[in-house]
Amino acid sequence: MSSHTRWFGILCGLATALIWGVQSVVSRHAMLTGLSPADVTILRFVSASAVLIPWAATRIRPFPVGSLGWKRAWFMALLIGPLYSLILVGGAHFAPALHSSIISPGLIPVFTALLVFLVTGERAGRMRLAGLCTIVLGIAIFSRDALMATPSRPDAWIGDLLFVLIAAMWSVFGLLARRWGASSVEVTVASCVLALPLLGLVALALPVHMAQVPLAEVLLQALYQGVLVGVVALYLYARTVAMLGAAKATLFLPLVPVVTAACSALLLAEYPSPTEIAGMAVVIAGMVLAFRSPSAN
Repeated sequence: MSSHTRWFGILCGLATALIWGVQSVVSRHAMLTGLSPADVTILRFVSASAVLIPWAATRIRPFPVGSLGWKRAWFMALLIGPLYSLILVGGAHFAPALHSSIISPGLIPVFTALLVFLVTGERAGRMRLAGLCTIVLGIAIFSRDALMATPSRPDAWIGDLLFVLIAAMWSVFGLLARRWGASSVEVTVASCVLALPLLGLVALALPVHMAQVPLAEVLLQALYQGVLVGVVALYLYARTVAMLGAAKATLFLPLVPVVTAACSALLLAEYPSPTEIAGMAVVIAGMVLAFRSPSAN
């Protein structure tokens, strides 16, 4: 690997962590400005589809499901489509932005290891298991204020539970994508395009407020959630994996909560409590240990 390739891969990994880290802040900002989870979900999938469809229509056959097939593609769309977005953004209504980037990314490797063991019997190696246990301990410390409903975090426990559900859904998705040999591009295209007919149900069943919100806020959510998170970050992470390898690409993930914490303080004036700072440090340490360790003995 040339020095140029390595450094470009590092830049792609850093950019991915930056986009994912700021996403929690943007989602929380949407709730604070009067948008609803339905608004953000509709804007996310419409804008992502507007970018992806012209490109994918001539490259993915059959469109839009590709090698996934219709049944598997629909299952993916139901798993990580509008429902996933509604739960994720709904959590941002109750909990500060930092909670999303700590709880969900932290628990994804924990739930994934548990699912792999239940399905295949593969056990995590000792060092990885130590890292996963450290993550669980860190999240318990981090969520102490929310679980005790302290005055500074009265309803955050609701958001935290939703973020736990997000981690479980993403773990199931990751396991199925690996077993089915699905490419990230095909999964993204299929889930976005098949989400479009479901958005009508979202608009009918849940409140939509975007007509009462300034246009700038609507455009921010469409561009950030749909284009940057839904398309650009996917491309950048895929490039990171291609140039550095999957194992090294995961080492950028612990940067996500650091980015979120800094942006939450600067843009939302949301500051973590001492307990949350301690929990975040433990979670990040556990993530680094788990990602650097062999997956099995």
